[in-house]
Amino acid sequence: MENPFESGHIRNYILFYAGVVLIMVLFFFASTLFNTVPKLEKKVFNTQKRAIKAQEKHLKETPKTPFKLKILEQSY
Repeated sequence: MENPFESGHIRNYILFYAGVVLIMVLFFFASTLFNTVPKLEKKVFNTQKRAIKAQEKHLKETPKTPFKLKILEQSY
């Protein structure tokens, strides 16, 4: 087995690593330059309470239906 420091192969490894880092940096710059982020408008919610009509109140007060399952009287 050859020593990569003596045979000159270390230069190839360093060049390969530098090339990968350079490609990563180029992709980073390309993604930041060409990616336009649209500005979103601020959402405003209605905070005023609306008056509940008599009909809506009547619909909310529906009679409760009995349960089909019986709840145990004692908890374990």
